Amino acid sequence: MSQLSKIYLSSPHMSGAEEKYVQDTFASNWIAPLGPNVDGFEKDLCDYTGAKHAAVLTSGTAAIHLALILCDVKPGDIVLCQSFTFSATANPILYMGATPVFIDSEPETWNMCPKALEQAIIASQQGNLKPQTPNLKPQTPAAILPVHLYGMPAKMDEITAVANKHDIPIIEDAAESLGSTYKGKQTGTFGKMSVLSFNGNKIITTSGGGALLSDEEQLIKKARFLATQARDPAPHYQHSHIGYNYRMSNVLAGIGRGQMEVLSKRIQQHREVYERYKSFFDSINQKGYNVKLQPEAEGSYSNRWLTTILLDPEKNKGVTSEQLRLALEAENIEARPLWKPMHLQPVFSHAPFFGDGTAEQLFNQGLCLPSGSNMSKEDFGRIFGVLGEVFGH
Repeated sequence: MSQLSKIYLSSPHMSGAEEKYVQDTFASNWIAPLGPNVDGFEKDLCDYTGAKHAAVLTSGTAAIHLALILCDVKPGDIVLCQSFTFSATANPILYMGATPVFIDSEPETWNMCPKALEQAIIASQQGNLKPQTPNLKPQTPAAILPVHLYGMPAKMDEITAVANKHDIPIIEDAAESLGSTYKGKQTGTFGKMSVLSFNGNKIITTSGGGALLSDEEQLIKKARFLATQARDPAPHYQHSHIGYNYRMSNVLAGIGRGQMEVLSKRIQQHREVYERYKSFFDSINQKGYNVKLQPEAEGSYSNRWLTTILLDPEKNKGVTSEQLRLALEAENIEARPLWKPMHLQPVFSHAPFFGDGTAEQLFNQGLCLPSGSNMSKEDFGRIFGVLGEVFGH
């Protein structure tokens, strides 16, 4: 392993603006959960996205869990979930005792395929899911979970049309897409509820954290209630519902407020990273290769959280994505395969799946490249040096 400093996939990028908010929490001793930074961060998110209400939480996973509860998902229900995603999208479905039915991607955005979605709905209603699950009765699914993968908006017009046709609520997983837009509208504002993540590698971070957005005030009020252990309004500790310890702390919300001040700049920087890679691969492709980058569909604007490529070895002189990943790793440069689809994961191996194998092909050929907004010229020099050797450039 090289002794060079590590280039990470997407490391946290602090601006300095975060410090004033965090210092205020120490000066006021408002360290415990809730407080002015929590309220301020929620307002900042609403002002930026256009969502009417927000609750900031400990993680995006917590937000999905609460959204499923608020959609009244019960054991034995079906939830339709994009297969090509991180497991945090799907795991809360099992928390609820529900059954995930996984939906394949389409090649234009790599996100949920509207045609496969409708096929899954009809099969669920007719009781024709395969493999057959004994505890499932014919039913209309309880929710739909599309994802905006790597910051790229899904085909929300088509997905919404299918959902409305069958009267199924959408829980929009916008964990990776804060700042991306679809036909001029911010992602995170299309679902009955929508989810954001502020994990350490996201486009902005609060170290760990997430948010639930909705235009329905009562949903967010109930989410806050459930996220603070569902404590009833009484002078003693009284609980009529099962609650969760899911609220973000005032300290972490302060980091989020500072990060929001530079969100537009971070999006610009991530898009500039993408353009640098695009220019490099354009020159590679002129020499007989065919490296493809994640497309940006018409009407979509991606925050380009991660720059991702596809390498079909048959069209790239035998070069594979794993060969490229290992070459980067040897120089202490982090890259990773695209998400392994959920229907191929051991924990979900018995869940029904609808699709034509698009997500599996993307996983087999795809690679995420270092995409941090704080990468230096020297970092790019090292990365392009490795890429040049692999492609003989």
